Parts: sequence; C-alpha cells; structure tokens
Amino acid sequence: MRTVALVGIDGSGKTTQAHQLATALAARGLPATYRRNAGGRRWFGRLATALGRRDGEHLLGRKAMLFIESVLRWLAILRTLLRRTVTGEVAIMDRYAVCQYASIRAHAKTPRPERLNRAERRARLAYRVFPAPDVTFLLAVDPAVAYERIERRGYDHEEMDYLRAATAAYESLPEHPTFVVIDANGPPEQVQEALLEHLRAWMPAPVPAVVPMPRVPAGSRGPATMLVTHARALLVTVATLAAAASVLTYQLAEGF
Repeated sequence: MRTVALVGIDGSGKTTQAHQLATALAARGLPATYRRNAGGRRWFGRLATALGRRDGEHLLGRKAMLFIESVLRWLAILRTLLRRTVTGEVAIMDRYAVCQYASIRAHAKTPRPERLNRAERRARLAYRVFPAPDVTFLLAVDPAVAYERIERRGYDHEEMDYLRAATAAYESLPEHPTFVVIDANGPPEQVQEALLEHLRAWMPAPVPAVVPMPRVPAGSRGPATMLVTHARALLVTVATLAAAASVLTYQLAEGF
C-alpha cells in the first residue's frame, strides 16, 4: 500500500479522518504521512470576503475559479506523489483527482451530475498521469449534517444546494463503484474504526516479543562451551592489545 485517498463533500470529515488515519497507521508500523491536496478554493474565498465579495467565484468568475482550482490541485498531487516516491512513505491523501471532477460537476452553471462536460474532459486529460490510489474512501454524509458541521467550525460557509449537488456529483462519477463507501454521519471515533478495519489486511503482523534465554551459571556449562567462551575472550583481549600497541607506535614515530 502506497496511497490512500479520502474524498467526499465539504463537511464530511476528510481532513480530520486523514490526520487521524496517518497517526494510527504510523503507530501500527506503517510509515504513513498526512498529505493535503487542496485546490485553493477556501483561500480564495477568504480573499473574496476580505475584498467585499461573496466567494472565489464571485471574485474571479466561475470558469476562472475552476481552472485555478484544477491547476493548484494538480500541482499539489504531483508534489505529494514525488515526495512519496523519494521517502517511501504511505501517503494519506486529503482529497484526490476525483474531487476535482466532482467539483466541476457540482459548480457547473446548470449542474448535471450525469454529464461529462468540456471542463471535466480537460481535467481528466491532465489528471490521467496520476495513478489511482490503492484505496479510495468516500466519506458519505448527509448534506444537512455536513452543513451543520461547516456552520459550527465557523470559518467558511456552503449553501445547501451546493452540498446536495456535490453529493450527487460524487455518486455519479464513473469511479464511484471502486470507492469504499464509509458512513461518515457518526462520531469521528466510529468513522476511524471503519477505516482501520478495511485497512487491517495491509497492516504489518505484530512482532512477537523476544523472551531472553535464562542465564546459565558458569559452573554448569559444558567443557566445549567453556572453551569457546575463553577463546573468544582471549581473541578480544589480543585484538585490543594489538590495536593499542599500533596506536602507541604511531604516536612515538610521529614524535621523533
């Protein structure tokens, strides 16, 4: 296992679960690391709010925002995969390529989840260079639950219409049958347990504890064992004396 991706609508708990999953796998002996593949939409949303605009699309336009998001996420995934290749880590991906396809479908002027539009075709052409993750978890959450979570965290906002459109977009993706769908409506601990249960087959087997051999008293050892022990001790002593003599001879020679 080299790559695990967590995908889903905003408010499904992707970031929380990806962080916790990386920590849990590392504790079980896998070199797992959290990696975020954001598209910059949240950052542009904050910039738009500071400039008196509603969101990133209101600031840049719908097509420009989708293009910038696609480019930034592409670069983020490329950076993550290159780093994974160098370090040999297990990359726990917070979002992946399919998130961009779902975003394009959900942000379409007239959302038609079942339709592959021109923007998505271009995105798929660009993202096809990336390998599919070993496991892709779709954190399925009710849009109403996601809306409450987003409002509770307080630093951004999503409309219910968009959350519904995003849910339909993920379900309509041709990759959907390959997803491992996890019910993300429950508490984080329950969701995390479901993720770990599915990944249990990839986890290394527990290492059996090493029980030290009982120490045998010197008097009870056999003659052959005693001979080998004394021979080793003599060899170590001779080697140590020879090394000390060599160093002393070298220092005397340098002194003259």
